[in-house]
Amino acid sequence: MRVFLREVLIVIIVAVSVFIVSRTAIQSFVVVGSSMEPSFEEGQRLLINKAVYHFREPVRGDIIVFHPPNNQRADYIKRIIALPGDTVEIKEEAVYVNGSKLYEPYIEDPPSYTLPQTEIPDNNYFVLGDNRNNSNDSHNNWTVKRKDIIGKTWLSMWPPSEWGLAPNYPLQEQLASAKLLPQLP
Repeated sequence: MRVFLREVLIVIIVAVSVFIVSRTAIQSFVVVGSSMEPSFEEGQRLLINKAVYHFREPVRGDIIVFHPPNNQRADYIKRIIALPGDTVEIKEEAVYVNGSKLYEPYIEDPPSYTLPQTEIPDNNYFVLGDNRNNSNDSHNNWTVKRKDIIGKTWLSMWPPSEWGLAPNYPLQEQLASAKLLPQLP
C-alpha cells in the first residue's frame, strides 16, 4: 500500500509541476480584429511563448503579444519593426528602418500614411500591424515598453487549416530580400 501511495504522490507532483511550468511558459491568445491580416484572422487561436524573452531580447520581425499603452483592457498583437535606438520612417508607401527600406511580403497593402523619421527610445519597441492601414499601432505615436511584452507568438492552433508556426519574419531576411528585387526605373 505504501508503494502505491508513493507512486500516486509522485504522479501528482509531476503533473502539478508540468502544469505550473506550462502556465508560466505558454499562454493562449485569441486574435481580435483585423490588424494582423493576412498573417492572422479574427478568431484565430495562438500559443504565445512567454519564456523566450527571459533568455534573449525581442528582435525585429517577431510577432508579439503585449499590454497596450493607455491601460486598455485587451492585449494587442503586432510585429516588431524597430528596436531601442533604431530610427523608423514611413514614406512613399514603404517602411524604412535605419535608412533601409523593408521588403514586407507579409502585408497586402503598403501604408497609405507617413511618419517622419523617429528614434525609438531605450527599452521601447516600434510595432506595426500587418494590415498597415487598419491597425492601431506605433505609427499613432506610441511604442511598446519592454516590461509590457507578454511573449512571442509561436504557434497557430485554430482553425485547423491555419495550424503551424507563426510567420515571424526576421529583419535580416527582409533586408536581404529587398536587395534581390529588381530596381524599378
